[in-house]
Amino acid sequence: MNQIPHIMTNDKLVLIGVTGLKSGGVLIDHIASNLDKVKTLFPGGIVVICRETSKTEKVEKLLPDVTIKRGEITDESFLSDSLSGCDTLIHVAGIHWSREIVNAAAYNNIRRLILVHTTGIYSKYKAAGEEYRHIDDYVEKQCKENNIILTILRPTMIYGNIHDMNVVKFISLVDKFPIMPIVRSARFELQPVHYKDLGKAYYDVLMNEKTCGHNYNLSGGEIIQLRDMLTVIGENLGKKVIFISCPFWIAYGGAWGLYCASFGRIDYREKVQRLCEPRVYDHDDATRDFGYNPRMFRIGIVDEVKEYLQNK
Repeated sequence: MNQIPHIMTNDKLVLIGVTGLKSGGVLIDHIASNLDKVKTLFPGGIVVICRETSKTEKVEKLLPDVTIKRGEITDESFLSDSLSGCDTLIHVAGIHWSREIVNAAAYNNIRRLILVHTTGIYSKYKAAGEEYRHIDDYVEKQCKENNIILTILRPTMIYGNIHDMNVVKFISLVDKFPIMPIVRSARFELQPVHYKDLGKAYYDVLMNEKTCGHNYNLSGGEIIQLRDMLTVIGENLGKKVIFISCPFWIAYGGAWGLYCASFGRIDYREKVQRLCEPRVYDHDDATRDFGYNPRMFRIGIVDEVKEYLQNK
């Protein structure tokens, strides 16, 4: 007697990069608050892929029926097995693993892929933007060839808590040094985005099929010069910031000197270049398609400074 072959139904939601304390964790909060809606869309359940060492207590508490898969996403076999039955995959753990992600997605016939990349793709500096552009091109090519619906989200500089690895460094510098050395008077514009606004955006994109096949910049609600950012941080710390401007050629020359003296181990050359590069990107498409409405930096930075002071 011939048996009818089993046909795998792709009806799961898979999440990567959601066990931390930044935007991925906020995505979990929004999914948990709307769990019935999410389960209706993904009756096969929710799968979270994380490292062996990741703390998953919060995820397991908020999503009682979640399936946890522990391993490395660089492990091709593990990743492919973990994506079995997946309809939609959200990857917020960083652009550098997107090649592995899209390959496994293609192997498993995933319908929809949402990736969090970076506005660094727009940088005019080769070292900063070229690698990101290569990854984007590879991902888009693979998705097109394998009929995967792709959405790429590109945040600007992320801030909002002391784990952001960005603005917290500025807070520490302003707190420790009354005189702040800056390059070119720090009069270049930035548009930092709060991690909570990102987490909500990830959820809104997931739940809105109108976003399928589109890419979005996720910038902050305020365009602000770095000089003014540092001043606002100082106000929240109760400190006045005194600026001393340094010509770009001196700062960049110093970065080169440190690079040579350390035999290439310490390389701040690109960071000095990008520090002087305006990074302002409109998010009009995101506002139109899923109501993206990020907060202003002057409002969002308040809680991060408080958290910094509490953890000194």
